[in-house]
Amino acid sequence: MRTVLASSGRAFVAHPRLGALGAGLVAALGFPPLGLWPLALLGMAGLAVLLARTTGWRQAAWLGWLFGIAHFTFANNWIATAFTFQANMPAALGWAAVPLLAVYLAVYPALGAAMARAVGGTRAVPLALALGAAWTLSEWLRSWVFTGYAWDPFGLTLLGPFDRPGLAALLPWLGTYALSGLAVLIAGGLAALLSVGAWWRALAVLALVGAGMYLPAPAERRGALALTLIQPGFLQDELDRPDLYEAHFLELAAATAPRRDSGERLVLWPESGLPDYLRDGYPRSYYLSTTAGADPKFARTRIGQTIGTGSLLLTGAVDLQIGDGRAVGAYNVVTALDAQGEIVGSYRKAHLVPYGEYLALRWLLEPLGATRLVAGSIDFLPGPGPRTIDLGSYGRAGMQICYEITFAGQVVDRSNRPDYIFNPSNDGWFGRFGPPQHLGQARMRAIEEGLPVLRATVNGISAVIDAHGVVRAHLGQSHLPGRIDGFVPRALPPTLFAMAGNLLSLAWALAVLAVAGLVRRRRGG
Repeated sequence: MRTVLASSGRAFVAHPRLGALGAGLVAALGFPPLGLWPLALLGMAGLAVLLARTTGWRQAAWLGWLFGIAHFTFANNWIATAFTFQANMPAALGWAAVPLLAVYLAVYPALGAAMARAVGGTRAVPLALALGAAWTLSEWLRSWVFTGYAWDPFGLTLLGPFDRPGLAALLPWLGTYALSGLAVLIAGGLAALLSVGAWWRALAVLALVGAGMYLPAPAERRGALALTLIQPGFLQDELDRPDLYEAHFLELAAATAPRRDSGERLVLWPESGLPDYLRDGYPRSYYLSTTAGADPKFARTRIGQTIGTGSLLLTGAVDLQIGDGRAVGAYNVVTALDAQGEIVGSYRKAHLVPYGEYLALRWLLEPLGATRLVAGSIDFLPGPGPRTIDLGSYGRAGMQICYEITFAGQVVDRSNRPDYIFNPSNDGWFGRFGPPQHLGQARMRAIEEGLPVLRATVNGISAVIDAHGVVRAHLGQSHLPGRIDGFVPRALPPTLFAMAGNLLSLAWALAVLAVAGLVRRRRGG
């Protein structure tokens, strides 16, 4: 067996370009829904082995770029599914869009690899330290450059199963990007052991990581506020059909009906499940295709009657920006409605999805036939950022709509900390891989911030996540209506990350990078 492995290892390093592509693919197998974290670490270890044999930072950058292309192409395969739910562009374009996006995203592993080689040299220990620190910095850059794409940080591979946090329990003291760096550092340690044939020591490291992945979760801290979370199960290709709007509303209403006569209840509906415009003042033509006709007050009133006395609803909705008598933009919003049908709060999504909610470079791409994936011809407009809405006895609600929940350090108003985060979404676009990855990142935000996350989606995965990242209740991917009745978990005191944000991850990265430089200076290489 050892002879076979040694032979495979020689073949791996003899063809570094193919090796980098293969390592990137294997490293992506650690993301949900596969969750093969040992392979993720071994794939990243393969990159470290290749970097140790490079002649300089330029070759390291090239190998990091090839690693990233394979890594992000597989991890983001769900994006291709989104193209099958629109009629304006060929569905096959999705299979080109994924690797094209990966070509750009791979720039960040390339930067990380180049920095690691420049600072850490070729010796195993300083290179492992430098690669962990550089990966932290590169992921942080990826989260904000060109509006950012924070999906699938490598630390997600260290998140445990639904009933325990895994090594992601370290997030309050590291932050997401430093947790990714820790995972890369562990992989670099494996590379060092495997390069000298220390197989049993490498297996011992994997065993220790495995033990951390399955440590029991802390006890549940249930709050006093009752909740009802609805997953309506509508088919993605039926959401924008006006002939089904009324039927969908009746299904949503039936699933929401109160099951007890008294007490306060927080009701949660997802993004994209409600076609009505809830605000007054738009031109009459914009209301005509909704369930309520030209009367938004009627729409609000019957929603209030649906949720019942003592209930308050948080629902995904769309608001319009009107100019010169027509809609010139739209907002993806969460609207809070009481039992009287009155709007008592609202939040506008700030982190919009490029090419999903707006067409970047519209002046260039629209004449070429490109359009955005979400139905409609006007672009969505960004809101001001994280906000906490005081709902009185229903708690202080933080809001993050869909994709926003993936941005570590950008989900909470730090000057006005909420009691929980509501994360409505529509993941019906994203096949089998997207929804569990999205849920995993919502769990990471809960752990980082020490706040429960209440996640309502159209057809899965909806969940009640406590402040330790444990999924206390969930509804899987399904086209049948589902409902969770329970209580909002309690928040924890502010974590170190909740106070410092991504500065915490950056501080870890710079400290480890400095150590890598010192170790290299002492050991040479």
